[in-house]
This record gives sequence, structure tokens and C-alpha cells, in this order.
Amino acid sequence: MIPGFTPGVAQVNGQRIAYATGGSGPPVLLLHGFPQTHVMWHAVAPALARDHTVVAADLRGYGGSSKPGGAEAYSFRHMAADQAALMAHLGFDQFHLVGHDRGARTAHRLALDAPDAVRSLTVMDIVPTYTVLHPLKAEVAQAYYHWFFLAQPAPFAEKMIGHDPDTYFESCLLGWDTGSLADFGDGPLAAYRAAWRDPDTIRGMCADYRATLSHDVALDKADQGRRVACPALVLYGEGGAMARHFDVPATWADRLADMRSAAMPGGHFFVDLHPDRTAQVVGDFLLDI
Repeated sequence: MIPGFTPGVAQVNGQRIAYATGGSGPPVLLLHGFPQTHVMWHAVAPALARDHTVVAADLRGYGGSSKPGGAEAYSFRHMAADQAALMAHLGFDQFHLVGHDRGARTAHRLALDAPDAVRSLTVMDIVPTYTVLHPLKAEVAQAYYHWFFLAQPAPFAEKMIGHDPDTYFESCLLGWDTGSLADFGDGPLAAYRAAWRDPDTIRGMCADYRATLSHDVALDKADQGRRVACPALVLYGEGGAMARHFDVPATWADRLADMRSAAMPGGHFFVDLHPDRTAQVVGDFLLDI
């Protein structure tokens, strides 16, 4: 699904992690968000691969990666350990790290837990996990209701979604300031549908959100004031929910020691709708380090 890239699967950290890799040069790891897979980078990864070795991977619970049982297996700490192990398996002890949505939260945790491995950090359209929830604004809860729906005790959400996964997950793609499904492209949409129609993937994604409330928010609270030292880039959709309800760069100011930021055209899924601009901004940042 990513032109010029070679797919692979690695057994690392006790998990099966699916990925695709291409290009040459300094390594860059790309991590997707909900409800997508590494295919979300199909138009960005080839552009970055002109100057870098690019790895786009599926998080555990998503796409072709493992779907272990229980919310305790889906903390961002576990997801981050998977990705650090993947990059070590591929021969990269240090790498640039780029994440969108859930992938950005995983990337932030990886940069905290394995700072020597992360050469730079780019987070896309998120504010820190604890900041989203404390205090929780009514308008944020309405925009991000899925955090609380998916986190309900199993198997409630799984059964509800399982009756018509396409309708539910497509509503998520359209729910955060996106124009139409056509904006995502037929090929990527087919890949996402194939992934989220798998009951194990539905279970894994629900467990991911359960872990946020039961594990991740406490970890993020404990790390308030702890700064990631490497160069960092904060990107956010200028028309997205996070930009409407937060000063996104300000939420990261006490967490990133060397921070740059930029508003991107569109909403939450600006990577999909504006891949050329995304590749340019990220590529310029990586080359400037």
C-alpha cells in the first residue's frame, strides 16, 4: 500500500509487529492513529524516503500486528516498547519518531521511556493525555466521546461496533473536521475496512482506550513537568477539535525542552487530506536537525 516500500513482520517484545520500510538515510519511524493502520502514511512516507530510511508500523491491536488480551496489555508504555524493539530488530538504535493521534501518544511515551533511542519527536494533533481529561471540558467530551464509549467494560462496545464496523469507524473518520470518505482514497479505505472488520481488531482498539483511562492517564500525570530533551515538533490541524479547545503548543511547553510548532491546514486528519504539506513540514524539520 506504500509505493516502493517492502512489507514485513517482526517478532519483538513478545508481539508480532507489522511494518513497511523503504528509502535510505537516517531512520524515521512513523506511527499511525485510530482507527487507521500504517497505510495512513502512503502518501507521506515515499516523500520522506527520499532522504531517510522510513519505517511505518502498526501498533499492537491494529492492522497486521498482534492483538493480545486485556486492557493492561495496551498501555502506551507497552506499545512504545514494541516499537523500540522493532527498530532495534531492524538495526536502528537511534531514530526520528513521528506519530499521529494514538501513535503520537505512543511516541511521546517512547521518548520518555527510551530517550537515548529518540533523535527527534514529532507529535500530530494531540495534547497530553492528562491535559485532555483533567479538567474534562464538556465540549471536549462531546468531540472525543469515543474515548469513553470504547473504554466501557467489555464486551459492550465490541458488540455494538461489530454489528456494522464500517458505519462506526467511518463515522470516526468523518467526525473530526474531514470533508468526505473520498478524501482518504479508495486503496487506504479498503485497507482500513479489512482491518477493522476483524473482531480481534475491534477488541484491540477498545482495549487501547480502556488502557488510557486505567493506566496511561496516571503515567502521564506522574510525568507532568518532565521534559523530552530531543528536538520536538508539534503539528495540529488548524480546524480541528484540539485547536478549538486548547492552545495546542502551550499544552506541550512544559513537556518538550526544544519545541517547534505549526498549524496545518484542515482538521484532525490533515496527514490524509494534505500529505504534500505534511511531508514538507516534517521533512524540513528532520533535515534541520
